[in-house]
Amino acid sequence: MTLLHIDSAHKRFGATTALHDLSLQLQEGEILCLLGPSGSGKTTLLRLVAGLERLDGGSMRLGATVIDAAGGPFLPPEQRQLGMVFQDYALFPHLSALDNVALPLHRLGRDKSREQARAMLADVGLADLADRHPHALSGGQQQRVALARALAVKPRLLLCDEPLSNLDAGLREELRDLIGRVVREHGISALYITHDHREALALADRVGVMAQGRLLQLSSPRALLRQPATEFVARFTGAHGPWPVRLRAGRLHAPWGEVCAPPQCKALADGPLSVYLRTTALHFPHARVNQDALLWPVQAHVLSHLTVGEHTELRIDLHGVTLRLPVPDDLAPAAGSNVSLRIAAEQTLFYPTMTPTLKTTTEELT
Repeated sequence: MTLLHIDSAHKRFGATTALHDLSLQLQEGEILCLLGPSGSGKTTLLRLVAGLERLDGGSMRLGATVIDAAGGPFLPPEQRQLGMVFQDYALFPHLSALDNVALPLHRLGRDKSREQARAMLADVGLADLADRHPHALSGGQQQRVALARALAVKPRLLLCDEPLSNLDAGLREELRDLIGRVVREHGISALYITHDHREALALADRVGVMAQGRLLQLSSPRALLRQPATEFVARFTGAHGPWPVRLRAGRLHAPWGEVCAPPQCKALADGPLSVYLRTTALHFPHARVNQDALLWPVQAHVLSHLTVGEHTELRIDLHGVTLRLPVPDDLAPAAGSNVSLRIAAEQTLFYPTMTPTLKTTTEELT
């Protein structure tokens, strides 16, 4: 069942259009992540859902209730049954963790609100730190308190505005998994904003990619990786390229030679194309792959390498495109050498070169 219905949302700030007639639906119990670069309009959309901004066009419903409609009804933020988690935690420094979580529950009375707050702190792993003030907590612990406070009111919808962006990489993964677990255990829907595609893909049931105030694609994480709708989506979700190729009679004329075209090219007309790939499509000659897989042999130049834990990350030049490729330490070729690789052709992505691509600049965005 649809919980949040956004229909043709349009928002301007002066002469700048932040959202262009954007529509989407968020289902009950779903975690939906909106992904995009700074200035893509994702935070503007979140603020509109929260009631911190008003629509200039379109409408929004939460369940059967219209919460905002251009020139029509507007439901104040405090009546929308929302929880919010911000990137800067937004905790009250003079209150303990327990009192921060209990604050929005004051209508329950002191004893009941503190009892419920303790239960929520236990859910996020802070039962033993309930009496500490924010200054005595780490950044990750403060964000756990903020999450507990947002969930304590049992919201219909949780809004998360890049809540992990101030944390280091290891802690981001831990808190990302915690948010996913706790939100799902409580059966709450969430609209989650981030610019990190790995975070979105690991957390969400569906991911939407935004740029220049438009929603370019909304799909499952798997579909987003395998079938990005545009070159911008491919690049922003970690694909490398483009390499120029030409399709002619079932053959591809590529920088690495003339090769057989993979099945995904059958729907494309002969002519110039741009090809992208993810590092998972690159294999060393000794690697085990499906015997029926179509593999293209290529040569790459090793620019440098960096030891990362138990593996080495190569920085390679693959026919004019620089990318990083993890390899086991004992198989890492020396910097300055050439290395033979194979491309799993069915994992490559193709786009007609005449297709316009969205700029990644943010000069016209808010």
